[in-house]
Amino acid sequence: MNSTQIKSPIMHKGRLEAFSDGVIAIIITKMVLELKVPNATDVNSLISLNPFFAAMF
Repeated sequence: MNSTQIKSPIMHKGRLEAFSDGVIAIIITKMVLELKVPNATDVNSLISLNPFFAAMF
């Protein structure tokens, strides 16, 4: 058998990058959809959301 006819089972770097980009995009979309709009318009209502934002990053 000719060595040029044997296909390598190794995955190319580009395919792995595309897969990881897709996974990250899904995770970020899920995080954005879970954002809650505060009821009040003052700064204190945003401070109460700090644990949620800290968990994202």
